[in-house]
Amino acid sequence: MMQYQKIGQTDITVSRIILGCGCFGGIGSAPSLFDQGENEEQAHKILDAAVRLGITTFDTADAYGGGRSETYIGSWLQQCDEKVRSTIVLSSKTFNPMFIGDSKGLSKERISERIEGTLKRLGIKQLDMYLSYEMDE
Repeated sequence: MMQYQKIGQTDITVSRIILGCGCFGGIGSAPSLFDQGENEEQAHKILDAAVRLGITTFDTADAYGGGRSETYIGSWLQQCDEKVRSTIVLSSKTFNPMFIGDSKGLSKERISERIEGTLKRLGIKQLDMYLSYEMDE
């Protein structure tokens, strides 16, 4: 049976097992590995299986697969009924470039730009958790 835990003093409750989605549409955030890893159909099957097992927390990043990971999760969310969607906790990260020649880091402008893209790819208005993938230099 899946266990759940509140994060600190927040109202966010996560499953004790979190599904990392770094191989959806690529392998991590390395541009040379984009389009490797799980395709959209495979990602949807993994997300469905995770929910059946009680996993409600999914972690991704804007750079995973050059944005494909967030896009695949977003298209899966559109197919979910409201009962499932209401239990899902989404976490995304930023720092790494999304493509060769792109910027990296945690400037206010970059974070604002990246969160807008993340919300659009996921098809949501608000993200449960937004994290830094690395420390800024």
